[in-house]
Amino acid sequence: MGKQSNKWTAPVSKNKDYTGIIEDLTHEGLGVVKIENFPIFVEGALPEEEVAFKVVKVGKKFGYGKLTEVITQSPDRVEVMDKVYAQTGTMPLQHLSYDAQLKFKKDQVVRVFDRIAKMPEVPIADVIGMENPYGYRNKAQIPVRKIDGRMQTGFFRKNSHDLIPLEDFVIQDPKIDEAVVAVRDILKRYHIKPYDEENHKGDIRHIVVRRGYYTGELMVVLVTRTSDLSRRNEIIESIKEKLPELVSLIQNINPDKTNVILGSDFKVLFGEDGYHDTLLGDTYFISHQSFYQVNPVQTQKLYQTAIDFAELTGEETVIDAYCGIGTLTLGLAKKAKHVYGLEIVNTAIKNANRNVQVNDVSNVSFKVGAAEDLMVEWTDRNEKVDVLVVDPPRKGLAKEFIDAVLTMKPEKMVYVSCNPATLARDLKLLHEGGYEVLKAQPVDLFPQTHHVESVVLMSRA
Repeated sequence: MGKQSNKWTAPVSKNKDYTGIIEDLTHEGLGVVKIENFPIFVEGALPEEEVAFKVVKVGKKFGYGKLTEVITQSPDRVEVMDKVYAQTGTMPLQHLSYDAQLKFKKDQVVRVFDRIAKMPEVPIADVIGMENPYGYRNKAQIPVRKIDGRMQTGFFRKNSHDLIPLEDFVIQDPKIDEAVVAVRDILKRYHIKPYDEENHKGDIRHIVVRRGYYTGELMVVLVTRTSDLSRRNEIIESIKEKLPELVSLIQNINPDKTNVILGSDFKVLFGEDGYHDTLLGDTYFISHQSFYQVNPVQTQKLYQTAIDFAELTGEETVIDAYCGIGTLTLGLAKKAKHVYGLEIVNTAIKNANRNVQVNDVSNVSFKVGAAEDLMVEWTDRNEKVDVLVVDPPRKGLAKEFIDAVLTMKPEKMVYVSCNPATLARDLKLLHEGGYEVLKAQPVDLFPQTHHVESVVLMSRA
């Protein structure tokens, strides 16, 4: 690294070409190559490969390069289905063999347990993968735009709002891909105007399709800019005729200039606001704004792992925090004395209460509110809890929640995580507060991407 007027300069320059050997992958699956110890992240490159790349961005601590040639290939490299999936970011790991993807994901968990949690001794099992790591997504949120004068559906180019037309998403349930195209063509036939994001005009913004993997039930949500929808009745009849599995057709109105897909207002055009699917033997009603895991096959493995880790005997009082519509709650209830589900989203709790009735479960109670607030109330009343199960969003647990756990002192805790980094951060705090981390089981819910879920068992030390 050179000096120039006492000012540090990077050993690489933007728009210049270089070659190097990839040493590692970042947690997002980018290849890491070093020039004079300066890391450059190269998308599409794999460890041990010699690659040629053009530097496209130079920062103070690292840069980004664009892969121009793979000079020597990794044995883990596989042929990509289509470059478009890399351009949209829907399958960023499609060039990596599935066995190698699972190893990469385990390495991510091992790494954060070592570096962030400072717990290299915790046993971490191999990642539970899928037999067929494609066609797994049970939900699609597809933007609608005008391209060359025609209505198109597809996906945005990474880091932009340029729509790339796309009909076969590969990782989505093929029936969902077919439904999106069918609905788009019906809207086109009735001259519904696609959304013009720049001028905030047009009618249809997104087509959202959700499908019950085990029931086959289909829900379609038309996200519109205004409540007006011309030729509404004809559109409804045409969609019903084209999609015999349809049980719910919703118009969701989002008048805001925003990246958020769904608005707060909606109309039920056909059926009711929800469809059914089954999980671990229970039937669930899922409304259009409710969270439901997008990979039904792997969700069963994830939740079964959490239930197995809890080792319930039928005598325990359990809290399921961040319970959503009650999918894990009902699974736990089969083996517990009583389970309390905590959730901040009111519509999710309405679904959850309905699901309790549908499945004839009597040992479950749901409470609406922020999990950390409800936990503080619980500890203030000196209520005893034997097992605490948490499945928080990507940001992990709030500090107030962890403080409440350390006051409440449940004997056992099962942490279901979708973000290894925040998981490791939280485990460190819980360990400092008296919990021993016993084991971790990663599960692959998002094949072809860098995401990995984990289930961790803890007990009072």
